[in-house]
Amino acid sequence: MKKTTFGTQVAGIFAGVMLSASSMAATTLNVGTWLPASSAQNSVVWPTWAKWVEEATEGRVKVKLEYDLGHPKSMFNLVEDGVIDASFSVNGYLPGRFRLTTLCEIPGITPDAEQGSVALWKTYKEYLEPAGEFNGLKVLGMFVHGPGQLHTTFPVNSLSDLESRKIRVGGGIVNELASRLEVTPVSAPATKVYEMMQQGVVEGVFLPAMEQKYLRLNEVTSHLTLFPGGMYNTAFTIFMNPDVFDGLSEEDQQAIMSVSGEKLSRLAGQAWAGADQSGLEAAIQNGVEVNQLSEGDTLVEELHEAAVGMDQQWLDSVADMPVDAAAALEYYRSQVSQ
Repeated sequence: MKKTTFGTQVAGIFAGVMLSASSMAATTLNVGTWLPASSAQNSVVWPTWAKWVEEATEGRVKVKLEYDLGHPKSMFNLVEDGVIDASFSVNGYLPGRFRLTTLCEIPGITPDAEQGSVALWKTYKEYLEPAGEFNGLKVLGMFVHGPGQLHTTFPVNSLSDLESRKIRVGGGIVNELASRLEVTPVSAPATKVYEMMQQGVVEGVFLPAMEQKYLRLNEVTSHLTLFPGGMYNTAFTIFMNPDVFDGLSEEDQQAIMSVSGEKLSRLAGQAWAGADQSGLEAAIQNGVEVNQLSEGDTLVEELHEAAVGMDQQWLDSVADMPVDAAAALEYYRSQVSQ
């Protein structure tokens, strides 16, 4: 029988205590979300990133989702104030604060969510970051949703059919497009659209096709008009409280960023793009009339005409920023085309 000395016993007990303490000391990042559990962000992006983080940090950092935290624009303040550790939101929900990243929202510039998301991240790191628009936040990733489309309770044969119609708009450059189309804009977060459509507050909405399923628009709309490349896009940012990030060990900081940045941006773009197909299928199954447009169709040509000059308008809107906006826009276009 093997003899065990008192010193060996003590060493074993100490090692066990230290292992237990190490396990108990694991950091949990509380991530706030404002979309339903079924959304691509909550069913794919956050769970995948949580797994990546836990693996990269060897279990020292875990991720927990917190639901129903209010208007998506409040996520920025909740993270900055330390109420939650990380979140994501639409940059355009805070008009005037995040002007540079809206370059990806110019109509026709971002036909693919995955390519657009990677391109936006690279453009941010290459050109936009020094402007300091995200001071107070630790940026973990950026992405765009799938091409924004037109969901209505009436048929659209010409863009003139939208004039004076009450259409829900989000934030960012899409508001300028809505103005050019002479709709009656109604601002509201995406999570309120179903209720507004059901009550007749609005007659249509600009959103990607995925929302036919995830926001149940297939129950409250009769027509879905799909433009090749979409009508617009929306820029999102995934961010963290910088003090919380700085409070982690350097090893864990590096581990988290190794699974964030371009990798996280690509994941988000892929997930949101994939959800568009599910949305289209839900629309068809529920009897929504789908009008898949092609280049050369009257509606597409009308959209091109309505969007003329919006790239220059974006350049003018950021002329006071300390970046080479023209070079950034050209770089973004080149990245998307790749």
